[in-house]
Amino acid sequence: MAIGIFTAGYLGVSTAAAIVKGNGEFGFYLGVMVVLITAVMLVNRRIRMPMAALWALTVWGLVHMAGGLVPVPESWPIPDEGQRVLYSLWLVPDLLKYDQAVHAYGFAVTTWVCWVALSRMWAREHGAALRPTLGPLFFAVGCGMGLGAMNELVEFAATELLPGTNVGGYTNTGWDLVANLVGCVTAGVLIWFFGRSDLRADLL
Repeated sequence: MAIGIFTAGYLGVSTAAAIVKGNGEFGFYLGVMVVLITAVMLVNRRIRMPMAALWALTVWGLVHMAGGLVPVPESWPIPDEGQRVLYSLWLVPDLLKYDQAVHAYGFAVTTWVCWVALSRMWAREHGAALRPTLGPLFFAVGCGMGLGAMNELVEFAATELLPGTNVGGYTNTGWDLVANLVGCVTAGVLIWFFGRSDLRADLL
């Protein structure tokens, strides 16, 4: 219930802000968000994701909405071609943008959710826990990367359907994919580390 209220709250605030700013691009992404929220709800009915994963997903939605709507001061560094919003902000000048950090975080969470789904389906079918070995982890990371590539297709659709988006060009897409990879692999390493720790604790 709390997650639903939190999510509905920031979506409502974001919608109001987009209307005030006359941001038509937001309507497209709001539709995408509704589809994704529905998908998460359907998946959660099947596998009962950890509450922490659900909160991590909705926080991702929040920072995504903020990225396209929250303006940054004139003195803050952004690329020359970028709109003056959080998504264009250089967190580390010429090295790391807010957009890339959100990509890395979001697809780390996505990889974690893919692992949860995989491990729970395995347990349901085989009656045993799935060990975080190379094969299953590679599959989970690959799922995260695949969903990241789907996100790039959504952004590409936005550039074709809407005038004046802040998506960026081919180089931006490449760095988005790099950020996705960093997030997915980081999630895989963390799943392996904590999963192995759990297995060692069970043996002691």
